[in-house]
Amino acid sequence: MLERAILDAALEQLSTVGWNGLTMEGVAAEAQTGKAAVYRRWPSKEDLVADALASGLPSLDDAPDLGGIRDDLYELTRLVREAMYSRPGWALRAVLHECDQSASERFHALIMSGVIEPSAKLFGEVVHRGIRRGDVRPDATGSLVFDVIPAVLMYRSKVCASEWPDTEIAELIDQVMLPLLRSSSD
Repeated sequence: MLERAILDAALEQLSTVGWNGLTMEGVAAEAQTGKAAVYRRWPSKEDLVADALASGLPSLDDAPDLGGIRDDLYELTRLVREAMYSRPGWALRAVLHECDQSASERFHALIMSGVIEPSAKLFGEVVHRGIRRGDVRPDATGSLVFDVIPAVLMYRSKVCASEWPDTEIAELIDQVMLPLLRSSSD
């Protein structure tokens, strides 16, 4: 289908040449179609990119249930990492890093609904399950707690150029999250 080819081409362009390098002409060439076919469906670069990101972001639907808070958080963090380093994840980061303030504001709702809210929801599910199991103290349910892993992932990725090897994920879980979630008597 032509529409899917165009959306895939937009993601590919974002992943390889970034927001600033993406052109409607380049997307058309990558999709093996004419520029008019792209403009007929999307009147602007921002419209095209918003649809490409919305259609391509990996879904984070289910929180792993491996029997304990450490293993659940570790596996969920690995899933989030995989989403961040997928082609749509690279494309999303290109948009966030390169586009100007007005363009980035346009993508805010998409980022919130497609990335931030689903990951926070899953981290919340894992923590609440941990409370029911007795792995997590009952008062460890604030929204900031659910933001810790995504925030550290984004910070370390953007500022420190970390690609989050499994060893760093294990350190984040063992040195930050478990002390944060467990009572001091554990």
